[in-house]
Amino acid sequence: MTGGIGLLAFYCQRMDEKTMNIQLCTREFDEISAGYDPDPFSSWSLNARCYLEDRFLQLDREQVFFRNWQFLCHESKLGDAGSYVAADLQGQSLFAVRDADGTLRAFYNVCKHRGHELLSGEGKRNRIVCPYHAWSYRLDGSLQGARRSEFLKDFDTSAICLDPIRIEVFCHLVFVCLDPEAPALRELSENLADEIMAYVPDLADLEFAHRLTYSVQANWKSVVDNFLECYHCPVAHKDFCTLVDMDTYRVRTHGIYSSHMAKAGMSRNNAYDTVDATVTDHAVWFLWPNMALMRYPGRGNFMVWRFIPSGPQETYEEFDFYFETAEPDETEKEAIRFIDDVLQPEDIGLVESVQRGMRTPAFRQGRYLVDPGESGMSEHAVHHFHGLVLDAYRKACR
Repeated sequence: MTGGIGLLAFYCQRMDEKTMNIQLCTREFDEISAGYDPDPFSSWSLNARCYLEDRFLQLDREQVFFRNWQFLCHESKLGDAGSYVAADLQGQSLFAVRDADGTLRAFYNVCKHRGHELLSGEGKRNRIVCPYHAWSYRLDGSLQGARRSEFLKDFDTSAICLDPIRIEVFCHLVFVCLDPEAPALRELSENLADEIMAYVPDLADLEFAHRLTYSVQANWKSVVDNFLECYHCPVAHKDFCTLVDMDTYRVRTHGIYSSHMAKAGMSRNNAYDTVDATVTDHAVWFLWPNMALMRYPGRGNFMVWRFIPSGPQETYEEFDFYFETAEPDETEKEAIRFIDDVLQPEDIGLVESVQRGMRTPAFRQGRYLVDPGESGMSEHAVHHFHGLVLDAYRKACR
């Protein structure tokens, strides 16, 4: 324990402070879970209150985002000693850095002097210097020096260091977790790493090429719900349905992820050119709680798509593209335009309409449309996601 209270004790203290709301959550849990059944063929969906009220956004932050693994960046951004990436996780400022000896570390982005943030964006440093009073830290988080501290009594720099955060490289992607007791992502995700690397063997060599961002006027869970089923695709995404062979579309659910697999369409499509594609699979994974990992037909590629709550009824989407080269070729630019100009506007219009409908007294919850063949048009992956949400909420009621 350094710099005051230790990280684990601090985390437990914060959890204890939140027990004031547990009784309230307990009274409401039966209502929001009413109708949900482990059998998707018999089940009703989440109550609309979970998509509308600020208290459920707070539950999402405390029970979902602060307790589960979150994507930070491709490991290539942290390849060299001193390279760092700073980020915000639902109001918690943090950064990851490659130590001088090659160790990958993550810390809360907070100076131990007065709490100023230490780093922003990304870059490379041989030490970390606070921009407020110039306290300096080594890349392992230990305090190197504090200006004019020689005048203080019993000031021991060796007793002060930055508070660490869990960090893990998974399939060449860097993840962080604020819960010091959470199991490793590789342990939680079962066979996901093997699946991804089987479909994306070149993932380590792909380069960041482009980012799309969106502000969606809908709860983050509405956005995830829409992503997890293609029941709406023949109605709302007619061009997309020419990109993939919908007869081959299958969805499987596992632990904390689901896989959504299809073959590319066999003829020219209305989305983008795939005639010379070396990748002929539509391979998509949803990883709890809020990210999609994707490989679309085309040249070697990978996409990371995150659904980040920015309010009870607002979601910030971040869509990163990784290609064989940092500069997309013309076909890849066409694919990005298709996603940006066609697919995303279609989906955003859908989820924003759903959010408006949920605000009326006419909708509380609905049934899942599922089929035994687990096709892409079945909604069993939405049911699976709602089960994970309710499991997280249930833990707040203990």
